[in-house]
Amino acid sequence: MDRFDAMRVFTRVAERRSFTRAALDLGLPRSTVTDAIKELERRLGVKLLERTTRVVRPTLDGEAYYQRCLAILSDVEDAESAFFGTRPHGILRVTAHSSLARNFLFPGLPKFFSLYPDIELHLGEGDRLADLIREGYDCAIRAGVPQDSDLIARQIALLDEVTLASPAYLEKHGVPSHPDELAQGHRMVAFQSSATGTLLPLELKVDGKTRKQTLPSRITVEGADCYIAAAIQGLGLIQIPHYRAEEFIKTGTLVQVLEEFPPEPTPVSLLYPRNRQLSPRVRVCLEWASGQFAARSGRVEGRW
Repeated sequence: MDRFDAMRVFTRVAERRSFTRAALDLGLPRSTVTDAIKELERRLGVKLLERTTRVVRPTLDGEAYYQRCLAILSDVEDAESAFFGTRPHGILRVTAHSSLARNFLFPGLPKFFSLYPDIELHLGEGDRLADLIREGYDCAIRAGVPQDSDLIARQIALLDEVTLASPAYLEKHGVPSHPDELAQGHRMVAFQSSATGTLLPLELKVDGKTRKQTLPSRITVEGADCYIAAAIQGLGLIQIPHYRAEEFIKTGTLVQVLEEFPPEPTPVSLLYPRNRQLSPRVRVCLEWASGQFAARSGRVEGRW
């Protein structure tokens, strides 16, 4: 194994905190990974990793070497990709909310693979923002305003939001024509943010300014599917992206209200670790994902 390959093995072990997980990520036998680290430590004359029965973590020397490896490997990858005909290759690990993946990413995957036949995609699903480095992801696609300062966020789209209620709810509470009327007996389905633990208010644009309004609620949920299900049962007003609302509006299951007072659109961002340069694989993912959201939502706001 040459020095660059040994560096790649070491960085993956350091990030994954596991010889076994690193070996699976790299498609190598565990014994090969173990031998590569031993040979690397022998050649450098320092101990790079602390090994226990439960965890593997870098020593102080290992952490310093890890940072140098990241910079060197990134420069090598950029240099190789600069030559004509060199295409991005290898495994691209992305985590995305299941709804975003299903509605925006999957329809374009055949074209993505035809454009980049040397890339293999590993797509993880989840609502929470994963520890990208520890869990082995190259990047994440998430809706909402990014909170993690350890990640670089590239905004790739804005999703229009709508306010909805069920026909049964509107029959009981009336159809509001202005946000001022919401204080007159209306309710909302409370949504608790997994990132902050707070309840999200309704947002309505009135006279060019965003008004945040919290209404009484009898149910609090933490997931998007439960949020919509509660609204269908007539338990209150909700606000969701327009792409998710289309089928419910079309069938009459939910009704759009306060159309003249829309919520602020929700940003969608691609995030990657701050201590890494944008690799060719992540760069093409960024460009492709931005195009997918533009094609599906009809608008895109790039921050490249």
